[in-house]
Amino acid sequence: MRTRVSRALPLAAAVLAAVAVLPLSTAAHADAVREPAPRAAPADWPSYIVTVRRGVDPAGVAAQVGGVRPHRYFHHALNGFAARLSPEQVAEVAALPGVVAVEADGMAGPA
Repeated sequence: MRTRVSRALPLAAAVLAAVAVLPLSTAAHADAVREPAPRAAPADWPSYIVTVRRGVDPAGVAAQVGGVRPHRYFHHALNGFAARLSPEQVAEVAALPGVVAVEADGMAGPA
């Protein structure tokens, strides 16, 4: 059975037109769905070392405060994590049970 070119071309043109429009409508939808920007960019927030008691899971502590994304976990010299925190997050983390200290991250030098 042969397909006539004259019948196949209108269908192919319609499919191509629909595909060409699809990315534009998807991009417009993505702009409408975006969440509002945070108060300040996390890269601008200072990094803190959060120390928790032995036996307490540092990842579990970090998960209790929204938006905390640790970039380092510690399990040997101390039990805790390092993360960039907003002032509000510092207060929330410090108030959690099992948290021993929340200290600004920095270079250790001679005393």
